[in-house]
Amino acid sequence: MSIDPIPTPRVCGGVDWAKDDHAVAVVDADGEVLDRFAVSHDAAGLKNMVKRLLKRGVTEVGIERPDGPVVAALRQAELTVFVIPPGQLKNLRSRYGSAGNKDDRFDAYVLADVVRTDRRRLRPLVRDTGQTTALRRSVRARRNLVAHRVAVANQLRAHPQVVFPGAAGLFSEIDSDISLRFLERFTTQAQASWLSVKRLAAWPHAARYSGRTPAQTLYTRLTSAPDGDTGDHDPVDAAVTLAYVTTLRALNTQIDILAGRIAEQLELHPDGLVFTSLPRSGKVRAARLLAEIGDARGRFPTPDSLACLAGVAPSTRQSGKVKAVTFRWGADKQLRDALCDFAGDSRHANPWAAALYQRARDRGHDHPHAVRVLARAWVNVIWRCWHDNVPYNPAAHGALQALINQNQQAAA
Repeated sequence: MSIDPIPTPRVCGGVDWAKDDHAVAVVDADGEVLDRFAVSHDAAGLKNMVKRLLKRGVTEVGIERPDGPVVAALRQAELTVFVIPPGQLKNLRSRYGSAGNKDDRFDAYVLADVVRTDRRRLRPLVRDTGQTTALRRSVRARRNLVAHRVAVANQLRAHPQVVFPGAAGLFSEIDSDISLRFLERFTTQAQASWLSVKRLAAWPHAARYSGRTPAQTLYTRLTSAPDGDTGDHDPVDAAVTLAYVTTLRALNTQIDILAGRIAEQLELHPDGLVFTSLPRSGKVRAARLLAEIGDARGRFPTPDSLACLAGVAPSTRQSGKVKAVTFRWGADKQLRDALCDFAGDSRHANPWAAALYQRARDRGHDHPHAVRVLARAWVNVIWRCWHDNVPYNPAAHGALQALINQNQQAAA
């Protein structure tokens, strides 16, 4: 008769990540603290942290974030890492007291003890390949630059509204190339007063303006606007205008460079064809979807797991006879934004997506809610293509083909 070996008691660790130093706690199988210490955020500190964890027999570690040098050091030491998000950790503190105070040492203990008690509820951290991680950095960097461009464009728009109102609404976009060229040439209202219809007709041609707005219309926009705050400070106003214009030009250049790099990375990625095959995905949008979903298939074993993390599946709360279906606040906001951005535009190229969106609007949902409903439906399609590593094929999309056949029969 064989006797099962006695399992080795589990020793768990918790790391409260911080900017300059990190609090670490180690607990035994009964939850008793074996060790508590702090390490600095440098190579020597992380090496010391790993050494002390291994010396205590730690095999599993809880931490609040899924990336960074700390996680890299833990994984390099072949420790199993469990990510417990800050919002979840905040709720878990109530297990150990009602004060709700924030303390790094206490949080490190909570992280370690939750790994000990809730191991079966946690999923080990699965990292994407280096190729996907690099693509994610490029995509997020470009998105940050776009956000900066929007902010600077708003500042540039606000400035002429005071000193040169006619320029603010002359062209459709204040950050377009022709608008920036105009503001470089005519930085103040005094300079623009030199313009006539004939001169304004000649200037766009010299500036290679391809718009269809007639010179007379542009001149009317310019002259019908109220006068700006002019005076002896025109040189200062001109300098401010040129500062914003120069900043926007630099941002536009770097955004275009990153877009080219992203296209190259996407072309070389094994999963690139999966996401570029989606309707209206393009290059940057496809790259963003791929970067946020990743290529670690074990991270999302089911479509529901992807939908929940993306926040496109509603949250249901029920107590007694009261049941509420609400917006899911706990989600990966980058992933949700990527999915909703794709879903919102897909309806312009895919009849199935357009029909789903319209049905949601007919039920009284506003635009963002209807887009989330559509994104939830797309998750099933995207997950299947991603999981099987096959491009999206409209001919194999059963719901789309059924809708097309239904429309053809109705037309006949």
